Amino acid sequence: MIAPRISVIVPHYNDPLRLKLCLAALAEQSLSPKEYEIIVADNDSPQGKKALDQIIAHRATLVIVKTKGAGPARNGGVAKSRGEILAFTDCDCLPDRLWLEKGMKALDRFDIVGGRVKVRMEHGGPMNPAEAFETVFGFDNEDYVKSKGFTVTANLFCLRADFDRVGPFQSDISEDKEWCHRATGMGLKLGYAPDALVHHPPRRSWPELRTKFARIDRETYAWFLATRKHGRVKWLLRSFALPLSIIPHGVKVMTTPRLRRSAQRFAALSMLARQRLWRFVNAWRLFLHEQRS
Repeated sequence: MIAPRISVIVPHYNDPLRLKLCLAALAEQSLSPKEYEIIVADNDSPQGKKALDQIIAHRATLVIVKTKGAGPARNGGVAKSRGEILAFTDCDCLPDRLWLEKGMKALDRFDIVGGRVKVRMEHGGPMNPAEAFETVFGFDNEDYVKSKGFTVTANLFCLRADFDRVGPFQSDISEDKEWCHRATGMGLKLGYAPDALVHHPPRRSWPELRTKFARIDRETYAWFLATRKHGRVKWLLRSFALPLSIIPHGVKVMTTPRLRRSAQRFAALSMLARQRLWRFVNAWRLFLHEQRS
């Protein structure tokens, strides 16, 4: 059997409805179905293999990864794949019809490609504060690629040969940032492809946002300790920037074209203040917990 050129790696845990929608979007890609395969790397979801097989319905290959974490799940998907190009997205994303075509084309210019991630509402009603906040600040992958040197794994392309050379994703750390920095440290070129687009739903409530940023902060703190000299000191200094950032980012909220109504802007402002103050406290909580352990 001739191997497909592209392997799409989709980690999944306990989100069968969005997985079904993601697979439907991947089935509508502009490329011939013979050019790509889809690997669903399930992180031992409670639904079980039989239920997942019914959802996948022969549209993808399922691999069960027992080791917890998105990084190990992606690694398990890569191990099962056959393509010379790897395309990573998440099960709650909806890839645009041209996603694979444009991402693959961008590999002519870059070794690692980060595409655009656009927040898209899942309903037609008014935005709540969490949704308004995410619409402005969620997944600014262009800034991540151009200013911070990494792409989110919700939209990442690379050659399999380069992935094998860089090595697998780590766990319990910001795996996308750590992997991309490891890759660029080896001389690989990272670039942004705005037309390689995936849509991502916003977090819908403060508990969902808090869970997201608790994970991000925990992984980022581990990354600071592992990769930066005087990482603890730099982490604490960085924490003071969080409440201060409310002012410039508040200006962004009030001027962005992504929000069209005053009510949406004030909702986003309230969540911005809540999120930054919570993260400031959480940064110190992580530091103090690590000092006691």
